[in-house]
Amino acid sequence: MRKLTIVFHHAGGGHRSAADALKATLVGQELPWDVTLLDIQELLDPLDLIRRTTGLRIQDIYNLILRKGWTRFTPQLLVVLQGTIRLYHSAIVKLLRAYWAQHPADLVLSVIPHFDREIADSLRTDGTITPGTKTPFVTLITDLADYPPHFWIERESEYIIAGTERARQQALTMGHPADHIFQTSGMILKPKFYEKTAVDRVAERKRLGLEPECATGIVLFGGHGSQVMVDITRKLNESGSGVQLILMCGHNDTLATELKNLRTRKPFAVVGFAQNVEYYMALADFFIGKPGPGSISEALQFHLPVIVECNSRTLPQERYNAEWVTEQGYGIVVPSFKTIAPAVQRLLQSATFDQFRLKANEYSNRALFEVPAILERCAEHTAGS
Repeated sequence: MRKLTIVFHHAGGGHRSAADALKATLVGQELPWDVTLLDIQELLDPLDLIRRTTGLRIQDIYNLILRKGWTRFTPQLLVVLQGTIRLYHSAIVKLLRAYWAQHPADLVLSVIPHFDREIADSLRTDGTITPGTKTPFVTLITDLADYPPHFWIERESEYIIAGTERARQQALTMGHPADHIFQTSGMILKPKFYEKTAVDRVAERKRLGLEPECATGIVLFGGHGSQVMVDITRKLNESGSGVQLILMCGHNDTLATELKNLRTRKPFAVVGFAQNVEYYMALADFFIGKPGPGSISEALQFHLPVIVECNSRTLPQERYNAEWVTEQGYGIVVPSFKTIAPAVQRLLQSATFDQFRLKANEYSNRALFEVPAILERCAEHTAGS
């Protein structure tokens, strides 16, 4: 049985979700992999100067920025972060090599950006896991595209798994050989999103206090929601849009309380943290949210047209996602959710909605079940080289 180590961290929710989903699939299918998850933040805590000073890890600060919406200066902060990682390159590689010496692996998979050069260097045969052998290193990009330089794809990267043609072309442009780049049909989603969610929409909407036949949007901004959800709800109500909403607030109890106190013409359902987001997706007709690769992919998995925002506050690595939505015809991109009411009105026009729904229905994502076979190919390719 081969030993696989998946490197992740908790900055944003997508990296841990991808790692958990892959582990569950590999273990559940009884494939010949012994899977270990490595939280690189925990490993690198001794080098985290910010934590020593503030008590907060870098990933905690990143998540705080997301929750508060302080994202306008993210590009500049990324430069600082990447510069710090380069400054500590040797120390990071040393800690990783010490880990590999104690926990050898037959293949290492990274589902995180920024640290792939360090991981690749730590696996080289001169310091290493098993002296005299080569441990294959695979980078799985959990964004729709790279945000170069030094984000996902590094020259030191050995194998690349890309979820879009754009990301595959970026790897080719950097000089990676075509037989070391693998394209999946989309982003890695949680296993439940690949299952058929059969619900009685009429009965379940009634159970949530919604009108059974009313156009229904699901509003989702990650695990902690966003204050903009209040503005979206108000603007749609004031415009007389005639839509009802399922508002996913995650862990943000304060937001949930504020939303519940709103008075609107159409009903809405306020949902706290939920493990069954797919259930609520199955009750909706369209999606409103930030252009995160996971959220967009989850909505499209349920064939929901999307409305997303893209402006200077959008995370730089997510700006291409908005382009992709437009290119693929999956929905509408607005410069600000201040214009959400006319965007919803446009989306729900019969001909327009039918067109978007047709494109969303064509979306087919089996990435979670494609990656295990790719990992086998990477392991066999390295063994045969």
